[in-house]
Amino acid sequence: MMNEQTEQPSSHKNEATGKPSLCDVLVCTGFGAGFSPIAPGTAGAAAATAIWCIYTFLLPEYYLSTTITAILIAAGTLLSIAPINRMERFWGEDASRIVIDEMVGVWITLLVVPPMRQWYYIAAAFLLFRIYDILKPWGCRWLDKNVHGGWGVMLDDILAGIYGALTLFAARQIQQLCM
Repeated sequence: MMNEQTEQPSSHKNEATGKPSLCDVLVCTGFGAGFSPIAPGTAGAAAATAIWCIYTFLLPEYYLSTTITAILIAAGTLLSIAPINRMERFWGEDASRIVIDEMVGVWITLLVVPPMRQWYYIAAAFLLFRIYDILKPWGCRWLDKNVHGGWGVMLDDILAGIYGALTLFAARQIQQLCM
């Protein structure tokens, strides 16, 4: 039987005394957006929106950009869980520097921007996501408080992104009815 004073398995050692991997830092901070001294979550969502604008305006086919967005959402979610878990050992639980969750969340809302890609829909997607992310409506707050680790960091922003997408989609439908 192992005494608590003896050496612990490596998975239980305090890894915060070492340095985090550059890859984990880049993933979690959205390639550095999370280091913004002011509103890092907003900076992460803005960086993701800028990335989305670049590839959607460069690609001629709307459905191709939608497919790329869906891939970014899936990959951003699945490939960020382990890095978030590792970075929480250095920065603490759900540190403000971790913004990959905001990036994925705003991409979800951007999925419902219409093919014409008008600037006001893009701005609305960004603002709706940030409002839901900050206010944490039904479900978001529960996920934020009760699910821990990488999944906990990601899920509340995924739900905020879904709320933003549903709101933007409803607004588009109302606009079409009024025309």
